Amino acid sequence: GAMADAPEGNGAAGSSGGAPARRAPSDYLRTALLGRAVVVRLNNSLEYRGVLSSMDPFLNLSTEQTEEYENGQLKARYGDAFIRGNNVLYISPQD
Repeated sequence: GAMADAPEGNGAAGSSGGAPARRAPSDYLRTALLGRAVVVRLNNSLEYRGVLSSMDPFLNLSTEQTEEYENGQLKARYGDAFIRGNNVLYISPQD
């Protein structure tokens, strides 16, 4: 019935160009962040900063020139790092 259609709508009459709304977050990561410096925050509050070199559909990430931060303090430097996707809280571009 009508309830099944509710998640599709956004309440805006006459909205067009549904493609951007249907774009997967992984598409954004690939097009906007791949090859760029990123901050990856983990569920345990550790942050990794480096260049995003690859990712898979599970958000498993590999980074280059990686630095590990805990409470804002640099703890370690790694050449390349692999971050398991289920540990990732968020990924954002570095400022």
